[in-house]
Amino acid sequence: MIQSAYIIGIAYILDLILGDPVWLPHPVRVIGYLAQRLESPLRRAIKNERFAGIIFSVAIISTAYGVSAIVISAATHLNRHLGFILSAFFIYTTLAIKDLKVESMRVYQELEKNDIGSARKNLSFIVGRDTQNLHDKDIIRATVETIAENIADGIISPLFYAFLGGAPLALAYKAANTLDSMVGYKNDKYKNFGWASARIDDCLNFIPARISGILIAFAGGLSGFDAINSFKSCLRDGRKNPSPNSGIPEAAMAGALEIQLGGLNYYNSTPVLKPFIGEEIHPLEIEHIRKCIRIAYLCSFLSLLTGVFVFYLIGRR
Repeated sequence: MIQSAYIIGIAYILDLILGDPVWLPHPVRVIGYLAQRLESPLRRAIKNERFAGIIFSVAIISTAYGVSAIVISAATHLNRHLGFILSAFFIYTTLAIKDLKVESMRVYQELEKNDIGSARKNLSFIVGRDTQNLHDKDIIRATVETIAENIADGIISPLFYAFLGGAPLALAYKAANTLDSMVGYKNDKYKNFGWASARIDDCLNFIPARISGILIAFAGGLSGFDAINSFKSCLRDGRKNPSPNSGIPEAAMAGALEIQLGGLNYYNSTPVLKPFIGEEIHPLEIEHIRKCIRIAYLCSFLSLLTGVFVFYLIGRR
């Protein structure tokens, strides 16, 4: 267990330093490639879209787990240090701490220059909603919402599954999360085929999302924001969102920063009115993006410390 904690700690540090450079071989890109190659043959072979989607999800997720487990086991058999390095590398690829900051700050910097067009373009890389007609306040709201949601998806959940089952389980989670972002839509093309991917992702994120709500409140308090209001907002508004998970960190973040999130969004030109979350004690401002990033970084550190502490308690028994 001590060795596992070291591996996860090294993976965490690697992500803080390297982020997600495009030149680095990335298992998530392999997962995406496999998903693209498998979708069409499965649709042709299995006429029941929902059943095809189940086979699709299980095949990709189990492959991510199985291949990584075999590779790490073989590497460890050859040299335990090589197995250690590969485990740390695989876990590192599931994290998105620095990348979340880099992508969000690109939006912040364009807003700071009052270049709304470039801010919209950079925002489009990190959100699923239409961005071409967003005004500055909507861009800020979208950025804060995606940072809050990705605290769970890109930080807490991968660390949670890394502590629970090492690199293979962390990669299996990342595969499920990747599939949800690729096919987990409610449009005509994917409402049946992507059903399983969306449900699996919902199940896997259920516990980490609620942990993220707690950690955001603590991190908010340690950063000088309103921890009590964060807890209240999380309990009151966390379940308003149609998603069973994304509303939890968003509500906690809204409460900590004393802002209001939610409202009208457009997805492929279709209007979607999401419930309002939090209270507008302060109007949305560009600096809320930086404050949100600060909370995200502290959340990641608290999550790592919590996992190490639990490992320590278990190891003492």
